[in-house]
Amino acid sequence: MEKLYSIQEVSRILGIPKDTLRYYDRIGIVTPSREHNRYRRYSKNDLIDLMNIQIMQYADFSLDEIKGKFGFHRMETVDPAYCQEVAAFLDAKNAETRKKIDHLQKVSQLLDVAAETLRDFNHERDQRLAEIVREIYQDIRKKETEIFEEGCDGHQG
Repeated sequence: MEKLYSIQEVSRILGIPKDTLRYYDRIGIVTPSREHNRYRRYSKNDLIDLMNIQIMQYADFSLDEIKGKFGFHRMETVDPAYCQEVAAFLDAKNAETRKKIDHLQKVSQLLDVAAETLRDFNHERDQRLAEIVREIYQDIRKKETEIFEEGCDGHQG
């Protein structure tokens, strides 16, 4: 017979608070079996699901995204259309992540140059800082312009 784990054991093994495990059960993202006394009992597959949830949350997926898109491992047969849908979702999430990385690299560069400029202030460093600030500001304005061009609820500003 397969070993089943109590909520206490799962919490300790995976470092997930018991309240979080109860919440996952309540929203149906991981539903452990129940004993006759109604205590939750987690299988090895439940633990694997919980580890995958932790990884997906680390990758910045919301619980709604996880619940809505990653139930395919429970299907009897894999639906190719569903797999394509999930793959497209992952591609979009990856593109969003790459934009965040690009943004954070620019912020990091700005902070590095600002700190260097303040440590050893000279005209050359000040010019470099001003150049980076202009680039970032242009990126910000470009995004605002894109939003403006799309309009907001059909209104043009």
